[in-house]
Amino acid sequence: MSRLAFLIWIVLVFPSAAIDPLSTRIGHTDPSKYKRSRSHNSAGDMACELLIPPTAVNVNLNFVHRCQVMPGGGVGHHFHNTNEEMFVIFDGEAEFTIDGRTSVLKGTVGAPCRMGHSHAIYNPSDKPVEFMNINIPSTRGHYDAFNLDDARVGVPKDPIPTFMTMRLDKKLLRPMANYHGGTGTAQYRRALDPDVFLTNWAYMDHLLLPAGVTDGVHRHVGVEEIYYVLDGEGEVRVGGETAAIHKGDAVPVLLNEPHSFNNNGSRDLELMIIGVATKKDVLDTQLGEAGRAR
Repeated sequence: MSRLAFLIWIVLVFPSAAIDPLSTRIGHTDPSKYKRSRSHNSAGDMACELLIPPTAVNVNLNFVHRCQVMPGGGVGHHFHNTNEEMFVIFDGEAEFTIDGRTSVLKGTVGAPCRMGHSHAIYNPSDKPVEFMNINIPSTRGHYDAFNLDDARVGVPKDPIPTFMTMRLDKKLLRPMANYHGGTGTAQYRRALDPDVFLTNWAYMDHLLLPAGVTDGVHRHVGVEEIYYVLDGEGEVRVGGETAAIHKGDAVPVLLNEPHSFNNNGSRDLELMIIGVATKKDVLDTQLGEAGRAR
């Protein structure tokens, strides 16, 4: 095989996310870009945009969708046998179903659904519910779904969920002085750890930086992350670039990229962090600047 042919083979077999300018990599929640549709034979509509595409990262990711679930809308009951998925609501409440059991959950909350299990969501209220859908495949680029033709309207509800949930409650956060070598005291919690998932989905973290507090420079050799701004505004640095971030923004950080966050605003900067590993249970954090060349 010639060197040129070998290089082409490497690119095709091991595609990498392009290292575009930071400002163009950040996904912005923009309701004007939402498109209405029905999902897995739901009773009513959602309105969604693709916030983070699979090409934004190197690890296994099918999508991060940012949506509104319209009144009477949702996602119909369905299985994923090769994907893991999590519905997250940021406000109001919705009826979450996992494996045919339904409970009403109040935002901010998510419910992870492992491969081979079924799930759905329904909004019975008269107001839209702010919503995110995260999908991680077991094999890069592969998506599957098996619909059950059940919109889960008017079904019995369990007062206590019989399934795993992710509560992003500020009261559960714990103080972390000089987090990753940063300044001040951050508030942090690992909301979901690797044992929750069967895929390379590594964790869901909840991080809050009060005004003037920073998350110090660090990088991950075996994990890529997507930071979603739940509230507030501030500044992110990735490699040698910086960008302003605001509520609704999503920042992808690639393997070995030094990154940090600075709350230079007047309100709390609250972040939800999606971590996806290159291999199951590969977790690491390296402090400092050394990382991939840009």
